[in-house]
Amino acid sequence: MDIKIKFGLKLKKIRNEKNLSQEKLAELSSMDRSYLSNIERGKKNISLEKINELSKALEIDISKLFELEENKDDF
Repeated sequence: MDIKIKFGLKLKKIRNEKNLSQEKLAELSSMDRSYLSNIERGKKNISLEKINELSKALEIDISKLFELEENKDDF
């Protein structure tokens, strides 16, 4: 699975666990909702600065966003 898709799925999972809508997380992280949607779908290659903004908006350590699920087909 593509790394952008893995990251997007992880972001979406955390956002849902925090009971945040895409709109609210986009607002908290100062980004457009459509851009956030594209990140969650693995359509955008997000910068480290934006990842940092997302971790702050989600009130989590940035490392949590990099704890990606491994798929046996990735090796």
